Amino acid sequence: MREIVHRVGIKASPAEVYNQLTTDAGLAKWWTSFTTGAGPVGSVIEFDFRSVQVPFQVIELIENELVRWRHVGDSDDVWFNTEVSFTIEPEHAQTFVLFRHGGWPDKLHFMAHCSTKWGVFMLSLKESLEHGIGRPFPDDLHIDHN
Repeated sequence: MREIVHRVGIKASPAEVYNQLTTDAGLAKWWTSFTTGAGPVGSVIEFDFRSVQVPFQVIELIENELVRWRHVGDSDDVWFNTEVSFTIEPEHAQTFVLFRHGGWPDKLHFMAHCSTKWGVFMLSLKESLEHGIGRPFPDDLHIDHN
């Protein structure tokens, strides 16, 4: 199984980062504007990208330190049972977010697309926290012409 990994430094507190990763309003500021269901462990967050819905179940939360989700959508979906984690690491005057999306099957083209998009969205998270405005879907940076 393969894994996508990104790390970004954000000029924000761990609590501010954690809030952006664990609330509908926070998630809607940087990933997709159409987000519902964020909550405690066991909650299923529905991320709506209009042509596709991406459901993740919250599987672990450690306040201001860690957020973990597991994809629980259609078992035919290439994302099915993949896991996403955000490790929140304060260091000096910033907070690093270590992002991982693991458990990928060997579908390299789609994984490569998702890796680039996750990089785009990690920068959207940074912009949201540092400047008050991210670039969530549908206003995100498009990496192809589809």
